[in-house]
Amino acid sequence: MENQIKPLDPVAIDLGGLSIKWYGVIIAIGVVVALLLALRESSKRGLDKELYIDLLIWAIPISIICARIYYVVFQWDFYRNNLGEIIKIWHGGIAIYGALIGAVATAIVFARVKKISFWQLADIAAPSLIIAQAIGRWGNFMNQEAHGAETTRSFLESLHLPDFIINQMYIEGTYYQPTFLYESLWNVLGFVVLLILRRTKIRRGELFLSYVIWYSFGRFFVEGMRTDSLMWGDFRVSQVLAILLIVVSLAIIAYRRMKQNPPYYMADKFGDVPKRK
Repeated sequence: MENQIKPLDPVAIDLGGLSIKWYGVIIAIGVVVALLLALRESSKRGLDKELYIDLLIWAIPISIICARIYYVVFQWDFYRNNLGEIIKIWHGGIAIYGALIGAVATAIVFARVKKISFWQLADIAAPSLIIAQAIGRWGNFMNQEAHGAETTRSFLESLHLPDFIINQMYIEGTYYQPTFLYESLWNVLGFVVLLILRRTKIRRGELFLSYVIWYSFGRFFVEGMRTDSLMWGDFRVSQVLAILLIVVSLAIIAYRRMKQNPPYYMADKFGDVPKRK
């Protein structure tokens, strides 16, 4: 049976010399879904929706660059002897944490330029970010990457997974743990949790920080199962960063509650933000 299993074609559209891969299509779908959700919520909160479109124009290329830089830094032993490969992002090699760092940095600068609160922008974007990540992991599925250790078909079947997932986890004669799926499901659950949280008496900024905590907690455990982790000595970089982000996020929440007394998310409006003409 295994000899007859063929992986799904990673190419979505083949236009002769131009191939559009499912990875890019799925990432694009995630971005569109995220933007639509953010625009819907920003409208409810009284924010000019075009601000998020403007932010996205800057955040997407900066995030891609930062995701690549992050990956290259922790794979420098290879890239220092292959400098020409650094710009060849189509050969693979980006890191989600690098993309998030780039996106947050862009949003901070953007908020200052537009004279609006970064925390307000980030709170609205939080559910969008995590559902985009949930969708994006299926790009890894199509590429047969970001998987875990070797396993057996019987184990995968015991998880009641559909055959198309099990078969796609059959890579060069071996079955692997579908860690892309574990993280995707964790992010979907996180999306639901964030939607519930924003209807409670949560303070400004805490929805975004809850996203950081939720994602980092799940990523810590999923990263421990993966076989392609970026390493820092004997440590997995993503696990170290996950712990750091959880601690910092909890500290920020505690500090802001004690010193700043931020308003509740649901009571917070953008009424003072000028509309575009």
